[in-house]
Amino acid sequence: MTKIISSLAEISDRYDALFCDLWGCVHDGVTPFQPAITAMQAFRKKGGTVMLVTNAPRPCHPVQHQLEHIGVPANAYDGIATSGDSARAAMFSGAIGKKVFMIGQPHDQVFFSPLDLIKDPIQITQVPLEKAEGIVCCGPFDPMANPEEMRPQLLLAKTKGLKLLCANPDVVVDRGETREWCAGALAKLYTEMGGESLYLGKPHPPIYNLARKRLVALGKTISDNRILCVGDGITTDISGAMGEGLDSLFITGGLAAAETKTVEQPDPKALKAYLDAEMISATYSIGKFR
Repeated sequence: MTKIISSLAEISDRYDALFCDLWGCVHDGVTPFQPAITAMQAFRKKGGTVMLVTNAPRPCHPVQHQLEHIGVPANAYDGIATSGDSARAAMFSGAIGKKVFMIGQPHDQVFFSPLDLIKDPIQITQVPLEKAEGIVCCGPFDPMANPEEMRPQLLLAKTKGLKLLCANPDVVVDRGETREWCAGALAKLYTEMGGESLYLGKPHPPIYNLARKRLVALGKTISDNRILCVGDGITTDISGAMGEGLDSLFITGGLAAAETKTVEQPDPKALKAYLDAEMISATYSIGKFR
């Protein structure tokens, strides 16, 4: 059964690295959470390493710029591993062909920028759906629109036998007080329709492999039993940690605040009922990351 803790400091001596989610844990897309930042800074001050592991469908550098823009200080973390970089590595390796149809917003075009993770990357060309060999999905064209509105295009893609590369497995995210649809919602719909969706972010192994590589690039050799995954997504952050055999800290006051009846801290009975219903186990739980 999960242990409810009062702060990261209560357990931080047991770990040398954090794999920390962003949305819902460190910020809400608009405003940084100061207690979370303070906790990460304290962890680093004691010698720990903070790797931000996010399902953002973009390269790490634009994510870093976003953090700077909203006020997350650089001294709160050591590196960033994104679902976008994992998905880009798959795309440039030829996982969905050379001619791709892109689903996303204009700012998602950065997905196609050069990537140094792959030796001899293939040349990618963006084409209309009718001419595509595969699909890159960074998110809906309109994050407020019901994913069902994309059913006609997805039906055509399924008929053509196209693979959909999902750059962000999250189904929804909260931007401030507004809940938005993510790429994972379209990938889920496509799979339910009989299409093939490829996932590279949490809870799937590629993004964790990338996070470990980025630890090594920092000169850090850290065993799995000294890594703690922090996140508010039960089917992404916590499920992913379970799959990797890593300990986890479930932030209950994010996406699952209502289900866990979290105000300052989760209601123990509601938390247990929620975890049991999801058939997922978290090593620790806390209302907000602090």
